Amino acid sequence: MGRLDRRVAFITGAGAGIARATAELFAAEGASVVLVEIDPASGAAAEQALRAQGRRALFVPTDVTREDSVRAAVDAGVRAFGKLDVLFNCAGGSVVEDSLVTDVDFDDVWERTMGTNLRGTMLCCRHVIPRIITAGGGTVVNMSSGAALRGASPLHVYTAAKGAIVSLTRALAGAYVKQNVRVNAICAGRIQTERNVRKYGAQGMGGGTVVDRQPAAERVKDYPLWVGQPIDIANIALFLASEDSRMITGAAIPADGGRSAY
Repeated sequence: MGRLDRRVAFITGAGAGIARATAELFAAEGASVVLVEIDPASGAAAEQALRAQGRRALFVPTDVTREDSVRAAVDAGVRAFGKLDVLFNCAGGSVVEDSLVTDVDFDDVWERTMGTNLRGTMLCCRHVIPRIITAGGGTVVNMSSGAALRGASPLHVYTAAKGAIVSLTRALAGAYVKQNVRVNAICAGRIQTERNVRKYGAQGMGGGTVVDRQPAAERVKDYPLWVGQPIDIANIALFLASEDSRMITGAAIPADGGRSAY
């Protein structure tokens, strides 16, 4: 018996990286998964791969920054599987142009970063949480970042977005706990998704398209658990989505190798 048997999970950004690893893990644990993804090719590939394994999966092309698109995806998921029990807000990420507040191009970076990370998270919560309540309760897992927990990140717009998600998580937890909805966040370190490998190189140690302002080798020496794989975060998401974590709500779980702690 899987830990998510008879559950239906709505997963954003599900075509790649952490979200795809989570979709695969959730499905293996018995969940039906709604794969919410803006890129048609990666979303369709994720659906095909899961169905080939005998899993229950539906890809819905979705722009999480548009309310009509999110609403349509939620409706499609309910039509396909009858309900929604779990929301994993994973769509988002940083852009290479992000920088210090005194230097960053607000017109470009602000809209792109806040749109996918914060607006997308809020819109999905806006439309999925009522469905979770109708289903009798369930869980929301929001992707934040270790950058939200410390003051050293030079990506100020991304840090603001991920910090807002931590605060939003607490507010949602307090607002919906009496409706049996738990809401938690994961604050990840550097995860070796396809996108991060292109940006930062193998093992986050350089050789990608982005030059770190603080050499990654220095950080890895002090924080050897800072660099992880998508499955590492997927395992935490599974714990938070399942009844194994039934006493946890309103928490921001650091998964950054201790970098935000010492």
